[in-house]
Amino acid sequence: MKPIVQISLDLTNIDEALETASMALRAGVDWLEAGTPLILAEGLHGVKKLREAFPKVPIVADLKTMDGGYLEAEMMAMAGATHVVVMARAHEETIRVVVQAGKDYGIKVMGDNLGCPDMVKGAKWLETLGCDFIVHHIGYDERRGIAARGLPMPSPLDQLREIVDAVKVPVQAVGGLTLEQAIRCPEFGAPLVVLGAPLTIDADAFKTADGDLESSLRLICDKIHAYGEVPLKSR
Repeated sequence: MKPIVQISLDLTNIDEALETASMALRAGVDWLEAGTPLILAEGLHGVKKLREAFPKVPIVADLKTMDGGYLEAEMMAMAGATHVVVMARAHEETIRVVVQAGKDYGIKVMGDNLGCPDMVKGAKWLETLGCDFIVHHIGYDERRGIAARGLPMPSPLDQLREIVDAVKVPVQAVGGLTLEQAIRCPEFGAPLVVLGAPLTIDADAFKTADGDLESSLRLICDKIHAYGEVPLKSR
């Protein structure tokens, strides 16, 4: 599978999200993500605006669904999302109905293992229930809280190879990656590279970072796309 670059629009204003998305696509980004802050601030309206502006671009709705799975997935699909996110720690039935909604509406389901006591087991569970992708995720609060106590900050790279080896579906690593780490994700067998806070977004203010972001993104995208095929296990 060729690497895919996804930008997480972790913003709270749809106009700024649209501007950032346009810039990111010019730079070579493949997928847009309506980040959780944007969905909380703008809801379906935000996803619809992204779809209207970018009719052919895949859009991930980072719902972090925990309940009411079918309805949430259905609503986002109707708004124009092509991918939705469900949490491994949701009830099994929630994951199953999100997967069913994905089949009914022709969208893909990304299963997120954030907060799982056993991250590898959580990823395998999501795949077993029919998720199309795995998001291996170390949370924002988790990282900051652990660091504030003077302990080593966890990284999704710590177990990324284990996660990739445990499943056959494509994997994405999320959570506090440095620029260099994000670019290296395909080396770990994870072809879906997500860029967002703190790489291209101010993580504390949830606004676009300062500087020549477009040029930086273009260099990042070129390097990731140049990696070539990322092998996946046969399904």
